Amino acid sequence: MTAFIMFAVCLLASCVGAVAGYGGGVIIKPVLDALHILPVSTISFLSGCTVLCMSAASLLRSRGNGVKLRIATTAPLAVGAAAGGLLGKWLFELVKARSNEAILGTVQSLVLLITTVLVFFYTLKKDKLPSYHLKGTGACLFAGGMLGVVSAFLGIGGGPLNMALLFFCFSMEAKEAAKNSIFIIMLSQIASLLSAIAQGNVPVFSWPQLVLMALGGVGGALLGAELAKRMDNKAVEKLLLALMLVIILINVYNVGAYGVEALRP
Repeated sequence: MTAFIMFAVCLLASCVGAVAGYGGGVIIKPVLDALHILPVSTISFLSGCTVLCMSAASLLRSRGNGVKLRIATTAPLAVGAAAGGLLGKWLFELVKARSNEAILGTVQSLVLLITTVLVFFYTLKKDKLPSYHLKGTGACLFAGGMLGVVSAFLGIGGGPLNMALLFFCFSMEAKEAAKNSIFIIMLSQIASLLSAIAQGNVPVFSWPQLVLMALGGVGGALLGAELAKRMDNKAVEKLLLALMLVIILINVYNVGAYGVEALRP
């Protein structure tokens, strides 16, 4: 039953994540945290692996769909995100080493809650706010680095933070931002996985669970690619806002649940 739940969560999260540019991790991580199926550190690792499989499948499936992938812009962002991801992973391991799973879950849930609320209100009002066309490799590397630190620490792959950055710094439309966000997520997750393996920070996990979650990620990516064909930019933006509301509610619950557990003697 647990394996089925994990597969279903990854399938649905990756489906909507592929459309919205979230990658799915921003949904998978807090949902599995809320279900208390596995330790927080294990969920972070498995979620990252699932997001990597989902993003690769999504990009392969979306080739030739007419939505532009801005390699010149997103490549430096992705490199910066990958480098920042190493720092974010180090911060995660630092908090993990100096606390317990309950405190780690509380910190991650609280940071994700705050960032999602801020991105939600930005996305809601973005048409009335200025946006830019950021140029220069250095600026892109820096922006990607900041993104990578937060994303890797939270174990979410990027999600709404990517979309907000691409809206604000590069004036992208929703569907274009979603595809470029997935590209950034894929490269940053590759760096995060290689770093975990190289440093020996891979938590104990079950291979069948990883395989099922990865299959859910790939299946969701393929379904999401078909769904994206039937949606315009406005529909994608509405999906973004709806997903963020769900994520906010889940993280409010997680902050409370982990906070109570952390305060127990």
